[in-house]
Amino acid sequence: QVHLVESGGESVQSGGSLRLSCTAIGATFTSHCIGWFRQTPDIDREGVAAIGSGGETNYADFVKGRFTISHDNERKTLYLQMNNLKPEDTGTYHCAVDCPRPSELYFARWGHGTQVTVSS
Repeated sequence: QVHLVESGGESVQSGGSLRLSCTAIGATFTSHCIGWFRQTPDIDREGVAAIGSGGETNYADFVKGRFTISHDNERKTLYLQMNNLKPEDTGTYHCAVDCPRPSELYFARWGHGTQVTVSS
């Protein structure tokens, strides 16, 4: 069973950028659909982005045009590039696997998460 470890979360100013990383310890991402969701003070679990095995991507409306999901060629590390961050993006970001398809931003397994805090 793959073990997911996230990193890259920090405190930044509004308008700033961060890149989150997720490493699949001891394995590659074998799931056909992988991605990110977040937990915020107001919402327990909110899908952010997903990428399929063919490279197709999907984003929640509130991050479209600002966030980009990608992975390395070996599919061992998953990334989330976050630009133009807003205070409402504050939350714990979890790397996750086993979404049914990229268009459905919910996942079966996830890591412990990395904290992103955006101040105004």
